[in-house]
Amino acid sequence: MPLPLLVPAAVGVVFLVLPLLALVVRAPWSAIGPQLAEPAVGQALRLSLVSATLATLLSLVLGVPLAWVLARSSIRGRSVLRALVTVPLVLPPVVGGVALFLVLGRQGIVGRLLHEHLDVTIPFTTTAVVIAETFVAMPFLVISVEGALRAADARFEDAAATLGADRWTTFRRVTLPLVAPGVAAGAVLCWARALGEFGATITFAGNFPGTTQTMPLAVYLALQSDPEAAIALSLVLLAVSLGTLLVLRDRWLGRSAAV
Repeated sequence: MPLPLLVPAAVGVVFLVLPLLALVVRAPWSAIGPQLAEPAVGQALRLSLVSATLATLLSLVLGVPLAWVLARSSIRGRSVLRALVTVPLVLPPVVGGVALFLVLGRQGIVGRLLHEHLDVTIPFTTTAVVIAETFVAMPFLVISVEGALRAADARFEDAAATLGADRWTTFRRVTLPLVAPGVAAGAVLCWARALGEFGATITFAGNFPGTTQTMPLAVYLALQSDPEAAIALSLVLLAVSLGTLLVLRDRWLGRSAAV
């Protein structure tokens, strides 16, 4: 490898890996067990896992059809629609939380109607956590599934149509199995992003233990009073992130080998 490429590459590796190594080296390993056994930690972990899973399921229900529209339909303005769908990828999460508040808050566009007519309040509830995580995480699934749909061989769908299958049957029996690996990868990315969501959650749902305090929020709170506990909680999230990457790595390697 040319030296002008090797040096910045090595610096880049150090820059990205050194903070993670510092987290592992400075971890209070002897105290991790008792810290993770705290009731508040268990509540935050359970809420994070449940809310991230619900957000992923909701993203699947909404995101897969949306990805199909972006990849296969011929509606006008698809480029604009794609840009709008992917805005949460680059939008600061706090801004996303403010936007959700303006829509679903008590004085929001939709939230006012829910509060006045149904006596339903969404902000600062567990439901708000799921909504905030879905907002920031669903674009990952949409992009993954759209890419899989564009790469799938449309001849199988054409063959199903010539055999008399309608569009819905073709989607269920042909298209969806073809893009299943892309859907799975997108769901894993979506789940991992939802699990690590912080900005939109704390803005729209607040930080109430047992109700809206997820693991990232618990890390932020612990960092102010108990840095060792914050490190222990961070290690849990680091382990989950590495596990997610390993799952995706196996999928990508398997796909490459098949090609």
